[in-house]
Amino acid sequence: MITTDIQPTKQHYVVSVLLDISALALIYFVPALSHLLNIPLYLIEPMRLMLVLAMVHTNRNNAYLVALTLPVFSFLVSGHPVLLKMVLMSAELVLNVFVFYFLLNRTKHIFPSILLSIIISKMAYYGLKYLLILMGLLQMELVSTSLLIQAGTTLVFTAYVWKFFPSEPA
Repeated sequence: MITTDIQPTKQHYVVSVLLDISALALIYFVPALSHLLNIPLYLIEPMRLMLVLAMVHTNRNNAYLVALTLPVFSFLVSGHPVLLKMVLMSAELVLNVFVFYFLLNRTKHIFPSILLSIIISKMAYYGLKYLLILMGLLQMELVSTSLLIQAGTTLVFTAYVWKFFPSEPA
């Protein structure tokens, strides 16, 4: 049985801190690594990648912390994404965490919970982004990363969570 109300141990706190530091470092260095490797690393959704790792290897509270802070950190250190898009990205990632745990608590099935949480959060993100573009508050393309690539990363993240999410999470 999958439960989500287990008390974290000191080891879980250490893992959370290490993962959070790694997440911040990854987000900080993605632009430089992309340039150095000549590979657009943003295509692998590094923020969602770190969120998935936080959800699997730490606890719900830390996943919310990662969801809220990674876009803000990226904005503060690089000016990217722009302010409104940063707010959208934070909201999307927080919604991803909320929907995942909501569905998991209701269904006890990891695979559909993570898959639907990613899809629902992406739909909300694109819906709100579309409205902001229509209102003239954002001047950018609605979809900047191919939907095919996004489908691929969604399936990879879903498979990872399904395979490694603990039956008794921290």
